[in-house]
Amino acid sequence: MPAAEALPPEPSTWKMVYEALTARPATIVACIFVLFFIVVAVFAPLIAPYDPLQQSILSVNQSPSSEHLVGTDQFGRDVLSRLIFGSRNSLIFGFVSPVSAAIIGTILGVTAGYFGGLTDRIISRVIDMLLAFPELLLAILIAAVLGGGFWNVVAVLTVAFTPGFARVARASTLAVRQEPYIEAAVAVGLRTPKLIIRHVVPNIAAPVVVLTTLWISSAIRLEASLSFLGIGTQPPQPSWGNIIRDGLNNLFGSPWPIIGAGFLITIVVLSFNLIGDALRDALDPEVGR
Repeated sequence: MPAAEALPPEPSTWKMVYEALTARPATIVACIFVLFFIVVAVFAPLIAPYDPLQQSILSVNQSPSSEHLVGTDQFGRDVLSRLIFGSRNSLIFGFVSPVSAAIIGTILGVTAGYFGGLTDRIISRVIDMLLAFPELLLAILIAAVLGGGFWNVVAVLTVAFTPGFARVARASTLAVRQEPYIEAAVAVGLRTPKLIIRHVVPNIAAPVVVLTTLWISSAIRLEASLSFLGIGTQPPQPSWGNIIRDGLNNLFGSPWPIIGAGFLITIVVLSFNLIGDALRDALDPEVGR
């Protein structure tokens, strides 16, 4: 009988992610745009040609020109500079809120899924109650109680995203808990905290990472929505949402703030969604099959 052929080693997670992100031209373009967006947000003071808060009555409602590449608004402020500085809020909200929600939601989901019983019922009922509200409506309700402001909006988006992460982490933990290696770890007397950190969390990380990437775009969209409604980033600090709101009041005088901010929100959200889909294809075993 011929000897069985050795199975090829499974590719590493990083190799699968790299191959997924470079497999399609659209995903490559999305990665380039996201990197460009991050660089612009980090180095905004060095890149912006003007102070985003500087007003000039002589430069009101100007069309795009060599002096103001995206025109000016009704206060004579340079639209390009405001868009560049507004990207900083979008970057911070887009990363801080989903990552914070992922940490909190994973802790709640793993706790509920691993221990079960009364703990699972209590956490699940709280999650179900929060999931009953759409994300934007829940964010508006919490923001109405806490008020506007930077950290309040971060807290609002974190609370709005946490239930989704908790549900995914709980479902993944319920599946992992039945695996033989978990039973073996329990049999040899491995303590519960160490078992969860070493064996449960690493094996449920893939869906959580994918969901985090997908919800970065949702955080950017929700922050813009809250700022547009006046309960997000407060003027005069620029945000893509309040740039659109200010531009709406001056639509016929200067449409460039709405065009610029709307275009950037669309491109950034689409780019993160494309990257999230690629990561899901690479890391989610169900999709992979």
